[in-house]
Amino acid sequence: MKFILDNWMLIAVALGSGFFLVLPVVQGAAATGISPNEAVQCMNREKGVVIDVCSAEEFAVSHINGAVNVPLDQLEGRLASVVKNKSVPLILVCAAGSRSKRAQAMAQKLGYEKVHSLQGGLKAWKEANLPVSKA
Repeated sequence: MKFILDNWMLIAVALGSGFFLVLPVVQGAAATGISPNEAVQCMNREKGVVIDVCSAEEFAVSHINGAVNVPLDQLEGRLASVVKNKSVPLILVCAAGSRSKRAQAMAQKLGYEKVHSLQGGLKAWKEANLPVSKA
């Protein structure tokens, strides 16, 4: 007990540094983004639906084969008509991954059970040499 009282600052620093070492691991576990290869597995094994939340112009330039374009600003209104079964896995995609994270939160709020954001977006998909289409 005397050791703890005499060295309370040292113990506080050790606990604080341990917390900050573990923090990135915990934050990474909270993110539900998936890699391009995991997305392909989800599409093939679980019949996952790819929703591209880019604008119509971006979608026309290039998109994942079989993706459905529902721009982010129209997602809340149109998603229910595009994907009726809320237990089907959704893979949300944008150019770099930031808009799809916002779309993921929207879809979860709408009641969809399995919602994933493609980490790195279409850019990561292309870097993995996976096929894309042009409209």
